[in-house]
Amino acid sequence: MSHQIVTIERVLNAPATKVWKALTDNDEMKQWYFNLKEFKAEKGFTFQFSGGSSPEKQFLHECVVTEVVPGKKLTYSWRYVGYEGISHVTFELIEQGKKTLLRLTHTGIDSFPKEIPDFAITNFEAGWNHIVNTALKDYVEKQASPAA
Repeated sequence: MSHQIVTIERVLNAPATKVWKALTDNDEMKQWYFNLKEFKAEKGFTFQFSGGSSPEKQFLHECVVTEVVPGKKLTYSWRYVGYEGISHVTFELIEQGKKTLLRLTHTGIDSFPKEIPDFAITNFEAGWNHIVNTALKDYVEKQASPAA
């Protein structure tokens, strides 16, 4: 069994408080992440969203918050309703002055069915790279910049 893990580190030009709010405030999450009906950074909170490679091929994701260290760490399980496997996504924040080192780790990807191309590690790598290095980065850095 391979142990497929996606890890992405990015220094964001925004304070950790701003990044934490972007990761945990549902109104902010809708600006850069998935459109969740509801989200709370509370252990045991369950949330769902749909996503997939095309409008015709969508998967219902079910996630449960498993760890919260306010301002520093957020972990939730990530599984697909109707399919085997469970993985975990962790966001860790490390303050670096007025900047923040964000470390995203997604483990357990190899527990998903291998015969479904949407569950390939390359799709997770591409997705998380876009989410962290473009969507989240642009959102928090725009929000952290003074108005021009």
